[in-house]
Amino acid sequence: MIALSLAEIAEVVGGQTYDIPDPSVPVTGPVVRDSREVVPGSLFVAFAGERVDGHDFAAEVVRAGAVAVLASRPVGVPAIVVEDVQGALGALARHVVRRLGATLVALTGSAGKTSTKDLIAQVLRRKAPTVFTPGSLNNEIGLPLTALTATGETRFLVLEMGARGIGHIRYLAGLTPPRIGLVLNVGTAHIGEFGGREQIALAKGELVEALPEDGTAVLNADDPLVRAMASRTKAKVLLFGESDEADVRAENVRLTDSGQPSFRLHTPSGASDVTMRLYGEHHVSNALAAAAVAHELGMSADEIALALSEAGSLSRWRMEVTERPDGVTVVNDAYNANPESMRAALRALAAMGKGRRTWAVLGKMAELGDEALAEHDAVGRLAVRLNVSKLVAVGGREAAWLQLGAYNEGSWGEESVHVSDAQAAVDLLRSELRQGDVVLVKASRSVGLESVAQALLATGTEGEVVAR
Repeated sequence: MIALSLAEIAEVVGGQTYDIPDPSVPVTGPVVRDSREVVPGSLFVAFAGERVDGHDFAAEVVRAGAVAVLASRPVGVPAIVVEDVQGALGALARHVVRRLGATLVALTGSAGKTSTKDLIAQVLRRKAPTVFTPGSLNNEIGLPLTALTATGETRFLVLEMGARGIGHIRYLAGLTPPRIGLVLNVGTAHIGEFGGREQIALAKGELVEALPEDGTAVLNADDPLVRAMASRTKAKVLLFGESDEADVRAENVRLTDSGQPSFRLHTPSGASDVTMRLYGEHHVSNALAAAAVAHELGMSADEIALALSEAGSLSRWRMEVTERPDGVTVVNDAYNANPESMRAALRALAAMGKGRRTWAVLGKMAELGDEALAEHDAVGRLAVRLNVSKLVAVGGREAAWLQLGAYNEGSWGEESVHVSDAQAAVDLLRSELRQGDVVLVKASRSVGLESVAQALLATGTEGEVVAR
């Protein structure tokens, strides 16, 4: 974080200082909420959760080097006390962002946010120092904590914004006002909470509404609900996609023999060829979104294409491809799942597995509400249409719907299997995998199917990560 004294921070957040002998002492380290992340110079933010109360760690973090605690009550060590810790954290982030002078890029969408954010960050940091959201810390706590990691040298701040309801993105954009706002897509993730795609579009579009007149809305020309958001902003609109009307578009899209996308990138400043290290055709749209942002920030088509061709995944368990010495390839995409990302992963598996046996180890997609049965059934049917060799559906009712969809689509019989849990899936795979097989593992985060991938890679060898 940029250096601020405890007195300055107290003024910004409207807090009262307790047990601070010298309010001029600066915070020179990071702002953290996990006591294990404290280093000398840190400011520790104490949240009172259902199971753990950060206030209980106050003395420990000060001994570890924290200069003070941002708290909701006095804690017997140097502290800035406020009524609302979350609100104070947001106010501090807003103050720091205003002082930075960096260009803030915010992005949202139903699927692909984290992968696209990683691509944008890898492209922009070739131009200037860039800070970006780690993993998918995209909520009202993770977003300000990320913003506060920026320093005086930061020129680009790339922030992922998630939403579980109307007003969430409006709140986040108020904390860290963007100059460039990117909307990737409107899908069915969290549709059970929102109540429909139109409501999801309403929430995602809050990002472009927050843009200033001299800002830029980067919108997906291939998604009608996203493209319609152009009417909701006073900012300049830049379209990306495979549509002929897109300002930044892809032509001659194809997949390599290993399933990596290749295409001709066209921007208003020129064209250049891209061959990605990532797997799956769905990354073309993500790459175009990143290219549109980079173009708007002054990068040439050649610079963007080179950066996209060399970029990898910076976040774990997202199409993480590992090849074992015995030739079995494990694709760990188990961080999360929704219908759009599940379909994309299956298509990537089919492309990667040409001429090889393919396994789809799939589990529940959460938060689909009344659409859950139909969406799980549809994913099972798609696995058959893509000629996936074997579906292993893991878990309870939703897994049974996956397996039933596959069975009804192709009368697979023994080619689709429903197992009770991750260990049963591991036991089945260990007994039946053979050299050259490709295994995709994917489900919502709550299912924890990454344990299946980890177990497969621990079978006789730790494996070697060959690409991500």
